[in-house]
Amino acid sequence: MKKTFFITGTDTDAGKTLVSAGLLHHANELGLRTIGLKPVAAGCEDHGEGLRNSDALILQATASVQLPYQQVNPIALAEPMAPHLAAQREERRLSADRIAAFCRGALMQPADFALVEGAGGWRVPLSSREMLSRVPQLMELPVILVVGMKLGCISHALLTAEAISRDGLQLAGWVANVVDPEMAVLQENIDTLKGAIHAPLLGVVPHLDDPSPAQVAAHLDLSSLAVFKK
Repeated sequence: MKKTFFITGTDTDAGKTLVSAGLLHHANELGLRTIGLKPVAAGCEDHGEGLRNSDALILQATASVQLPYQQVNPIALAEPMAPHLAAQREERRLSADRIAAFCRGALMQPADFALVEGAGGWRVPLSSREMLSRVPQLMELPVILVVGMKLGCISHALLTAEAISRDGLQLAGWVANVVDPEMAVLQENIDTLKGAIHAPLLGVVPHLDDPSPAQVAAHLDLSSLAVFKK
């Protein structure tokens, strides 16, 4: 049975795509059929084939089940800003129900392990009435939280974990991704989060120059996720 997770982060540039690619690579190495989706992406460029987002392209390339780009990233917005603002610029309306339907359609493909990557952090508006966090709620997905390790991340991480729980979803695990290689007392910050977040730490990804999915996967321990248990 396919196991699907929603990937969120403490903020923009926390490393969601980096970690998602590492998770997909690890699953590929185990022989699992994998899917990676980025249903909403703001900050896309057109090189002749329509708007494309670099993060969505990484997920498409890393997943073993090859989907058309439009299924990986059905909502591609040109400008790199909050999705609801980018959509307003294009006179488009975003709907959690519609986004969830796009995801369900793509996930009908046979697979063992799938990731749905969010945009920005947990509370990202789709409109004045809805947040992107409504999508994993509608799909009842467990969540993996990527914590961008830098000054201030403890508050961001704990507030995000609380919001996920308040929304009635399971926090399946979290990953510490070192975005600031000069962060003071890094290990002490990780230890603080380990004691405060009631979910397993899936790995600590060091700051890597030009990281590959394989390099990231080497720093992940996914034994606590049911799909990876032998």
